[in-house]
Amino acid sequence: MTGQLLSVEDLRIQFRIEGRDYRAVDGISFSVDKGQTLGVVGESGCGKSVTSLGIMRLVPQPPGRYAGGRVMFDGEDLLKLSEARMRRLRGGRIGMIFQEPMTSLNPVYTCGAQITESLRVHSDLSPRAARDRAIELLDLVRLPSPTKRVDDYPHQLSGGQRQRVMIALALANDPDLLIADEPTTALDVTIQAQILELMKDLQERTGTAILLITHDLGVVAETCDEVVVMYAGSVVERARTADLFADPQHPYTIGLMAAVPRIDIEADRLATIEGSVPAPWVQVDGCRFASRCPLATDQCRSVPPPLREIAPAHGVACWYAPIERGRA
Repeated sequence: MTGQLLSVEDLRIQFRIEGRDYRAVDGISFSVDKGQTLGVVGESGCGKSVTSLGIMRLVPQPPGRYAGGRVMFDGEDLLKLSEARMRRLRGGRIGMIFQEPMTSLNPVYTCGAQITESLRVHSDLSPRAARDRAIELLDLVRLPSPTKRVDDYPHQLSGGQRQRVMIALALANDPDLLIADEPTTALDVTIQAQILELMKDLQERTGTAILLITHDLGVVAETCDEVVVMYAGSVVERARTADLFADPQHPYTIGLMAAVPRIDIEADRLATIEGSVPAPWVQVDGCRFASRCPLATDQCRSVPPPLREIAPAHGVACWYAPIERGRA
């Protein structure tokens, strides 16, 4: 299964708070092909989650607003669709696993009721058939005793079990695109590995495209075909996963890689990226990473670098890419 399914083009999302405009997402572009897993990675506050909410048209307005760009899904611009049409797509052709499984499920409805509601909204299943399908889905995501758990409330489940219910809910209507926003956050390492393996297995069975939002480079390396690296609301690097890990090119990506602990290298302390992210309401004339970059020059501080191809399918927003090993 090939062909472009989702294309985000120059997307800009702002929030107006206390009279100031916060540029949460500032002109990002990427695409996801059918059956592909694209990872969006970056530190907290870089705009990853706002991007996912923006695609789903779930940005609260106000205080948020779409300041520009397009989100093309299978030939339709999601930003121009009616709310009724978007409701048909959400939970239907586009599923989403939200960031926090402890709070994303409705505490006053059973897990089964929440899945059957989605099934009945997007199909003509009878109540009995929808319940049977809910049990099948809970079994598909490997929740123990699905016939019992279908009548359990979220508080009766562990964090990992709730995440499995969230995945079942997202996959209920066989979506073409699954957006997973930090699907393994707050889960222990063993459960995290099980959830990632489950997502890979389901993708192989159904051909669903996955947009994986994460800050964990280990998760990216294990699951993604391509990676988009975000910093301060913009894309700084985009590449195939193997190419990114073999030869990162943006100084920020290089810094992220260096900060990952490794058991084969002894170090007195973990590597860090000095400085801090510029505030989203501050106008930066040049590269937003310049204040923290060891290679920054006057050009970097005054002229924003475009995202340009330095190799096939490898784009970098840096004036000095390609960067030789050891310079950054």
